[in-house]
Amino acid sequence: MTGTTRSSAGLDERRRRLLYRLWHRGTREMDLIMGQFADAAIGELTDTEIGELEALAEVPDPELYAWLTGGRPVPPNYDIAVFRRLRDFHALRHVE
Repeated sequence: MTGTTRSSAGLDERRRRLLYRLWHRGTREMDLIMGQFADAAIGELTDTEIGELEALAEVPDPELYAWLTGGRPVPPNYDIAVFRRLRDFHALRHVE
């Protein structure tokens, strides 16, 4: 997969911006990890979860990647439901 498979049609402005941002992070690996998760979940996330995902989007790629892959411990303030959901989504994609 090389890019989004989800249309932004029907999403509010905040979700459209976040979807684009998660597919254009800067490193291809994180584009795929974050973008695929956004494609699958962005339409069903609550406003609170969208805020948490926006906060995760602020974390530099190497740091977030290390948390997701278990290379570094996740700081308590980022060990939140949306992070765990993203991590589990990413792990399940590698099992298939």
